[in-house]
Amino acid sequence: MKGCLSVFVTTSSRQEAENIARVAVEENHAACANILPAIHSLYRWKGRVEEAQECALILKTTAEKFDLLQRRIIEIHSYECPCIVATEIVAGSEEFLNWIKE
Repeated sequence: MKGCLSVFVTTSSRQEAENIARVAVEENHAACANILPAIHSLYRWKGRVEEAQECALILKTTAEKFDLLQRRIIEIHSYECPCIVATEIVAGSEEFLNWIKE
């Protein structure tokens, strides 16, 4: 079942994750969203190693909708350089993947 993507996004807070999820689903850029409310991140930013408490957001969408979804996330995200990573779903429940496409 080609054409479905899982999109991983990190956010500064649960509120931001919920806002992005709601916009993505209500504007039909994603079929659904899962929020993982507490992750501890370590990363290099502007020459320094940083640590932060973040939330993770997993959106399910189609390849055709990804560019619009990504642009919309960038518009409303608080980060200067948000993590937005899409991976192709190569296998899964046919019924679920068809639902994403609908």
